[in-house]
Amino acid sequence: MKRLVVSALAGAMSLAAFQAMAADKVTLQLKWVTQAQFAGYYVAKAKGFYEAEGLDVDIKPGGPDIAPEQVIAGGGADVIVDWMGGALAAREKGVPLVNIAQPFKKAGMELVCPKDGPIKTEADFKGHTLGVWFFGNEYPFYAWMNKLGLKTDGGKDGVTVLKQSFDVQPLIQKQADCISVMTYNEYWQLIDAGYKPEQLTVFNYSAMGNDLLEDGLYALETKLKDPAFEDKMVRFVRASMKGWKYAVDNSDEAAEIVMDNGGQDENHQKRMMGEVAKLIDNADGKLDPATYERTAKALLDQKIIAKEPSGAYTTAITDKAIK
Repeated sequence: MKRLVVSALAGAMSLAAFQAMAADKVTLQLKWVTQAQFAGYYVAKAKGFYEAEGLDVDIKPGGPDIAPEQVIAGGGADVIVDWMGGALAAREKGVPLVNIAQPFKKAGMELVCPKDGPIKTEADFKGHTLGVWFFGNEYPFYAWMNKLGLKTDGGKDGVTVLKQSFDVQPLIQKQADCISVMTYNEYWQLIDAGYKPEQLTVFNYSAMGNDLLEDGLYALETKLKDPAFEDKMVRFVRASMKGWKYAVDNSDEAAEIVMDNGGQDENHQKRMMGEVAKLIDNADGKLDPATYERTAKALLDQKIIAKEPSGAYTTAITDKAIK
């Protein structure tokens, strides 16, 4: 009997080892540092959703010096999280990025201004300084200013653009009249710094219909032509969206998983997860073609891209992943 038990255990260990060895490796490059903005992916890994799909997923955090488009172009990732503006701009420059899923259905970007400051409405922007992030995060802002007919060269007929640091100091130190924030991150940093919601004027890109697609999943068109790679992406998207669904339904636990993977400030991560959940919608990962068309048109109008993109997204992956 003892020999049988030992044999059975050895067999089980061999099977586990075989499954681990057989798992397809996937490297995911995030757009920013480890935080609840990416909770779905960390949850999918922690809960074994990737493993169940036969995947061994390596999640690489981003940072201020990491451009996901450059990472995937250099072979450092199989799939990246990116904003559509940056992805389409990179595609036009020769990096054949294709949107394979869109977990974030709404945008979280906002511009906020102190109510005791000079800006109450869009009509007050002229002649003032507005803080904006760069590295591809500036495209929604420039598209909005173009829509308003405002120049961004610092002249009297337009606005002065402050290249904003990735925090809220430019507003606290009065370097800008308004700054960019995300609903799930910097907005709450302002609240923690002492501002009350009623003391802030908020221009929410989604509410104004000026939102461009954020936080989609992108792979290279050249690799997607390989059926084996496409199948791997189908399984990756299926498991990722299962992770997002779980994260939305169990936000505190999802935030704790993010903390286990290097997130900072548990209370902030829990609050962030609650806000991110509002952007996920039904967690099917499907791209809304109308929002894509609006994003592409805004980029064309602002001349961020020179020609209408073709083949920049596919529904083939989500059609197979989410049935």
